[in-house]
Amino acid sequence: MVNNWKKNAILFLASQNISLFGSSLVQYAIVWHITLTTQSGVMMTISIICGFLPTFFLSPFAGVWADRYNRKILIILSDSMIAIATLILAVLFFYGYDPLWLLFVMSAIRALGSAIQTPAIGAFLPQLVPVDKLTKVNATNGSIKALVMLVSPMLSGALLTMSDIVTVFLMDFITAALAVLTLLIFLHVPVHAKAKEKQSTSYLSDMYKGFEYIKNRGYIKSFFLFCALFFVLAAPVAFLSSLQVTRKFGSDVWRLTALEITFSVGMMVGGIIMAAWGAFKNKVHSMALAIIVIGAFTFTLGFIADFWSYIIITGLIGITIPVFNTSSTVLLQERVEENYLGRVFGVFGMISSVMMPLGMLVFGPLADIIRIDWIFVGTGLLLFIQGCFLAGNKVMIEAGKPIPGGEGPGEERVD
Repeated sequence: MVNNWKKNAILFLASQNISLFGSSLVQYAIVWHITLTTQSGVMMTISIICGFLPTFFLSPFAGVWADRYNRKILIILSDSMIAIATLILAVLFFYGYDPLWLLFVMSAIRALGSAIQTPAIGAFLPQLVPVDKLTKVNATNGSIKALVMLVSPMLSGALLTMSDIVTVFLMDFITAALAVLTLLIFLHVPVHAKAKEKQSTSYLSDMYKGFEYIKNRGYIKSFFLFCALFFVLAAPVAFLSSLQVTRKFGSDVWRLTALEITFSVGMMVGGIIMAAWGAFKNKVHSMALAIIVIGAFTFTLGFIADFWSYIIITGLIGITIPVFNTSSTVLLQERVEENYLGRVFGVFGMISSVMMPLGMLVFGPLADIIRIDWIFVGTGLLLFIQGCFLAGNKVMIEAGKPIPGGEGPGEERVD
């Protein structure tokens, strides 16, 4: 562990959130451009598919790369790939060549970059941060991300109003370039042990070992199962809230804006609380509490008839999300051996990228058949029950216990 970990952590998180800011600007711009120019649900569906399928398929492979190679370089390369693609798109649009399929390709390229970055970032942070500071750093990062997600749609809309989508593309290129330069020039971190070694096994053999590692550790399998179920059951409250607000309270744009802002502010507050509090000593207790609370609030949304009460509950859900996200991320960072962190986060990225869209394949059409209120009541109740089961799962509770003596990542007790 480097001595000046605070400086390195600040540099790394700053670079990643600068990059995220530009990416968010483009993501909103693409969605709005497709919406305004086509007004087609089919076109939006294609865009969404292009945005998550590449992540799903590439994540396991990217996890192997994160364990075999320099993680900082992988992050730099993925950011550079996205930046160059965005610059090319900006040039083509500037000269009037703007077919819709280019935006679908861009969404797919961005998804590929995200697939490479996610396991690399998850595995890289424990190289920078002492194990007892991981919760605080991850929570702080979550708050900054929430702030970025609050500001970026407003700025993206302003840029599209005052100029055009080419300006947004150029903004993304500039932010990505700043992020890459920050990592290259200022962040100096030793390469992790496995990347220094001469690779004696094949790529596919490393992937197989990663799956074997997961298979032989009951707590990781249980962790993935609980997270997959959580993502599916949380899909309605994540994606159908705006539709429910429109149907129950009216289609005023300000209502939808208030919903998004309140949720983002809640996420920021939740991250700040986690950074200050640090969660329960047992990370699984924090995860279980978050699922129970989110389930209770989701259940409540099915009965609320007052808009402002609805908004308050949405904000409380936003506050609770970082409790789950931070605790689950830190649990893996603390427990998984460093040489396998990338592969484990790769599989986790695959699960997290696909389970909510899969959930919406069920709940989306269902929302046109029955009232969304009842979907929220049902999924809220199931989330509450899931949280209770997680709190009573002996394998997970054992995995969530504090590390004796404060050992670093990879000092496992649980098999």
